[in-house]
Amino acid sequence: MKMGGIVELLGISWLLFLLLFIGNGHCRDSHQTEHLSSYQLTVPRPIGGRLRRDVNGRLPNQVSYIISVDGSDRVVHLERNELLLPADFTVFSYSPNGSLVTSTPPVQDHCHYRGFVQGVEGSSVAMSICNGLRGVMHLSVGSYGIEPLDSATDQHLVYRLQDVTSQPRGCQAPHYEHGPNSTERAQASWEEIPHGQHRRVRRAVLHKTHYVELLLVVDNERFNFMSRNATAVREEMVLLANLVDSIYMQLNIRVVLVGLEIWTQQNQISTDGAAGEVLNRFTQWREKELVPRRRHDSAQLILRKNFGQTAGMAFVSTVCSRSHGGGINAFNNNLVVSFASIVAHELGHNLGMNHDDGRQCTCPTGACIMNSGATGSKNFSSCSADDFEKMILLTGGACLLNVPRPDEAYSAPYCGNRLVDFGEECDCGSEKECEEDPCCEYRTCKLKSGAQCAYGECCSNCQFLPGGTVCRASTDECDLPEFCNGSSSLCQSDVFIQNGQSCRNQEAYCYNGKCQHYDSQCQAIFGDKAKAAPELCFKEVNSKGDRFGNCGYLNNGFKKCESRNAMCGKLQCSNVQAKTVFGIEPSIISTPIAGGKCYGVDFMLGSDVPDPGMVNEGTKCGENKVCVNFECRSADVLSYDCDVHTKCHGHGVCNSNRNCHCDYGWAPPSCELSGYGGSVDSGPTWNDKDTSLRDGLLVLFFFVLPLLALGVFVFLRRNELLRRLGLSRRKRSQGYEADGMASANHSRRPPPRAQPPSVARGNANNIVRDGHHAQLLPPQEKTETFCCVSTSGASKTCTRASCLTNQGSSNDTWMTPPPPSTYLQTLPSELRASSLATARNNSVATITSRPDCTAIAVEWTQVDRTRNFAEPPGTQQVQAGAAAVL
Repeated sequence: MKMGGIVELLGISWLLFLLLFIGNGHCRDSHQTEHLSSYQLTVPRPIGGRLRRDVNGRLPNQVSYIISVDGSDRVVHLERNELLLPADFTVFSYSPNGSLVTSTPPVQDHCHYRGFVQGVEGSSVAMSICNGLRGVMHLSVGSYGIEPLDSATDQHLVYRLQDVTSQPRGCQAPHYEHGPNSTERAQASWEEIPHGQHRRVRRAVLHKTHYVELLLVVDNERFNFMSRNATAVREEMVLLANLVDSIYMQLNIRVVLVGLEIWTQQNQISTDGAAGEVLNRFTQWREKELVPRRRHDSAQLILRKNFGQTAGMAFVSTVCSRSHGGGINAFNNNLVVSFASIVAHELGHNLGMNHDDGRQCTCPTGACIMNSGATGSKNFSSCSADDFEKMILLTGGACLLNVPRPDEAYSAPYCGNRLVDFGEECDCGSEKECEEDPCCEYRTCKLKSGAQCAYGECCSNCQFLPGGTVCRASTDECDLPEFCNGSSSLCQSDVFIQNGQSCRNQEAYCYNGKCQHYDSQCQAIFGDKAKAAPELCFKEVNSKGDRFGNCGYLNNGFKKCESRNAMCGKLQCSNVQAKTVFGIEPSIISTPIAGGKCYGVDFMLGSDVPDPGMVNEGTKCGENKVCVNFECRSADVLSYDCDVHTKCHGHGVCNSNRNCHCDYGWAPPSCELSGYGGSVDSGPTWNDKDTSLRDGLLVLFFFVLPLLALGVFVFLRRNELLRRLGLSRRKRSQGYEADGMASANHSRRPPPRAQPPSVARGNANNIVRDGHHAQLLPPQEKTETFCCVSTSGASKTCTRASCLTNQGSSNDTWMTPPPPSTYLQTLPSELRASSLATARNNSVATITSRPDCTAIAVEWTQVDRTRNFAEPPGTQQVQAGAAAVL
């Protein structure tokens, strides 16, 4: 072999060794490069020498660097982004026992900057200079990411954002390297930059600047991926917010990071299932837990999870919504620069922006931020600008108009900021605002004397609502109510019937608090008369695999439904109205099938926005089958494990926490004993401090029921009681009547005729008759006798006692002599055989005379007290102790 060949072979071998060594060296940083198809190395150089902090440890407000990109030195000018973090930037985390920890780290001297590239019109830069340079540079030729190389002191990775791949790549040698001495040192200073050049040319959608108060939430998997370093997570999220802010500046929108929550112990929601499910859980949690804690316009969940082809999902035009102002974003690598475009995309949905796909949009580059498949873009299209402007004009976007500066909307926690900070019981705001608050003390932010609360669903007039008060009513047959517990101003956590419980007469399953049925879904879109189309429609339409009929997305396209999954694709309805009743106006797709028509809708919202036109997750698609992620799968996937007959003793259902919710009349936790219903999660269904029920029962049993029983007894025995009452009164009245009549007849009778008096045999009393009147003279003996008259007409003289004991024939009933002070009316001769009624003292006397007998029978009856009876003329008082005879 010739010497030249040997030298050449040694050179090649040495080169291979270098490449292998260098490659292995960089393979130690493979986690940084595995998602890059191409990259280069450089060492940034600060202009003016090494950066120095002032005596307070603060970095300069303005700095400049020389960064080599694609073989050319670029001069980058940066200034601190003063608006990025408010003074009361809040970090929420959790202690090992699960309790919430709130902190306000000093962030006003942060190291996050923004700026421009000298000499490049329209350029923008957003970087963190905390530990090396980490950020993005948007140039006219493309966008570049930069970050420190973990294994080197000063070396940095520089890469085009378009070279970021979604799938990890193997360890590769660097494609291009650039050292600090390969070109001349560029010289520049901040003062040499023409005024205004550092601001990139941007289209101001509206003349007024809008501010998005953003709150980021990091899941437990991402926290673990970052080696459970809360400080590293915080700096990464602040950098992310800075990058997103730099993207939105072109629309005259500023993004302000007002808070960060890190799930340091465990996830606060389940992140299992499809993206739509996770999004729903997150926004529900946000409304319940996050909104009361920290005011913000949008919350984005950052989670380390793979949703397949879906990088994120968010609701549209909900940035100011308490219930839907949020999105989810999958972050599975360390390339925060490229990930920022995903967060900007999902936040764009919240801001009213739809996808650019299929629309006549103007975009400065091949694909803009709101393109459904774009990553790493820095620009918004004309369609996005128009969408945002439309949302502002339609909804007002009031929450985006406040300037979140520390001296205005925000400040360090203090009494009077209308936020209940640590150590406060309430906060009613300014002195004037507190004048209208009956519960909270203005100066101390403590409850006033006698007040139990100042806010919350279970607080009314500064008092806790009684236990058992419904604070969240059931909204569906698969939902469960929650009740105040009587000792807190907040409602219990929302629970519902466990997923998989049958509903709608065994035709559907409960899923996330809704009875998921095709008919109800059609009615939600097309009105109350709509119903599900025949199965043939689902199979015919969803087998197409286009935007009008599909089973989701696959490889940036629509997925055809297999026959067994057709009932889980696009919803097909019949008997529809001409116009939808849904809030967003979709396109209505009509398909003729077998002599009829089935209807679907196309909302054109994109793969990262929940499509209301698809069959809902949890819908029953066959016997023991359910729709999950556009597939008709076994209902076992719902993990329903509640045997209500065994666990709840047949008196309740299982809730979403797998606890029994008992029917009324049975007590939790097992519904085995009597009680008032509910569960250990719902709060008490009754007020254990309220005695009104007890008092009412006492009144019922000891007063009302006895009175009712007495009334029934009197009603059933009324005839007998009336007879007894009448007899008693008759006996009393007869004695008084006799006395009265004797006295009256004696004083008022006419002079007697001249004839001898007639005396009744056997009677000690003298009886005077003139044919018209009868006068009973007083007895002449001490032992008084009376004339007793029987019902058979017999009469006899006897003592009062013997007469009262009804002596005589067994068939006779002897009359009691009339009582004293009773009046008798004199009888004309022509009325001797008749009866005459006369009244005194509210009683009526009926006098019966017989021509063949001298006896007169007297019967008394009670009469109406309101009647006025005048004393008949010519009557005479019957003397006491006398009986009336003729």
